Amino acid sequence: MSTSHAAAAARFLENMERTSWHNQSLWFVRQKRDRVSKQLPEWEELRQLAHDIKRYNVTHLDSLLERFEAKAQANGVTVHWAVDAEEHNRIVHGLLEQHGVKRLVKSKSMLSEECELNAYLMARGIDVIESDLGERILQLMHQHPSHIVMPAIHLKREEVAELFAREMGTEPGNSDPTYLTHAARANLRRHFLEADAAMTGGNFAIAETGEVVVCTNEGNADMGMACQKLNICSFGIEKVIESLDQLAVFQRLLARSATGQASTTYTSSFRKPQEGGELHFVIVDNGRSSIIADKEHDKLLNCIRCGACMNTCPVYRRSGGYSYSYFIPGPIGINLGMVHDPVRYAGNVSACTLCLSCSNVCPVKIDLGEQIYRWRQQLDKLGQANKEKKLMSYGMKFLMERPGLFNTALRCAPVANHLPRFLLYNSLNAWGKGRELPHFASQSFNDWWIKTQVKKK
Repeated sequence: MSTSHAAAAARFLENMERTSWHNQSLWFVRQKRDRVSKQLPEWEELRQLAHDIKRYNVTHLDSLLERFEAKAQANGVTVHWAVDAEEHNRIVHGLLEQHGVKRLVKSKSMLSEECELNAYLMARGIDVIESDLGERILQLMHQHPSHIVMPAIHLKREEVAELFAREMGTEPGNSDPTYLTHAARANLRRHFLEADAAMTGGNFAIAETGEVVVCTNEGNADMGMACQKLNICSFGIEKVIESLDQLAVFQRLLARSATGQASTTYTSSFRKPQEGGELHFVIVDNGRSSIIADKEHDKLLNCIRCGACMNTCPVYRRSGGYSYSYFIPGPIGINLGMVHDPVRYAGNVSACTLCLSCSNVCPVKIDLGEQIYRWRQQLDKLGQANKEKKLMSYGMKFLMERPGLFNTALRCAPVANHLPRFLLYNSLNAWGKGRELPHFASQSFNDWWIKTQVKKK
């Protein structure tokens, strides 16, 4: 059974001050993206090139993955394959258990969120420490990311200050960002040094060289992987690309689309294990192969997880990440949820105005809005169509197929201007919950046209 996005969004909208702030914060990032993209005259050519590269790579994943595995193994890396989330978690836990790991330091990874890795490991006695600042804040708050790049974007610094005072002993009421950042660094440094193993995700896996590339702004992935001898990188099969030349294309698009930067602060490559250590790559399918076979939605595998579609989406900006039932919110999350389980996540499909802004900003040209529209056409067949909307659609169809009845209804519409408010604004009028109904003109356009234009002829 699907969960309604509208119901969850209503809870977010109860605090209009936060809603406005959330909207403005994300729009600010969208504006930064626009400014830096316009600094590159070849921006649109880069987008098309990235799209074409991804289309080629996705349709040649079999050979690319085999090349990547061979190169990685030649570099001394152990490569594992996971068909689904459960196998991924078993592999990671097996490696940690084999080495007697009790504490794992981990950088941000949406794949680990997808696989619910943290809960799996912690239930088996392994302490998992998130090292990305936003992820660490959410971990201490027992929350999940509300954005794939800025996971704690929904929180204000005053809330973080309160959390740090409670968890780290910082000065109560001191919400200065620099002060809070220094406090977090000092706290995390101890975990980096005391952990038994480190884990990160992967933005790109290069078949040509057998390395995994990770892009961060905090350097936490580098810190974890440098301090520990047992290192693990896990990523989805769609992250493999052919060469370093292709990487250069995506690097010019990723940070500009995500945060409005020319480049992330750190771009790190993990190719070989440390001396005396081990490096493991876990490559995960978890339904991605089935997406390749879906020609209406296979472009979803183009995604480089920049979050630009969320930053521009008017619905996401005003409803927050937790209003979506899939773990990834926004336009990309709506589509990924639907290819994963269309019945369970159908409630998210309504969270779209079909403005297509997401499609227009996507750096790899995924037709996100168009795909959402196609999913909407499937709701009735899935048994997930809204009954009230179906009834209204039947009523509109009945009315519009009968011109005489339609014109009579138009002539009677101004009566609504004089009805008592309680008859117009009630549970049957979803539009009126947050808006005022329009004032109906005393004369319809049809009547005006007949009187002023047709009669002249």
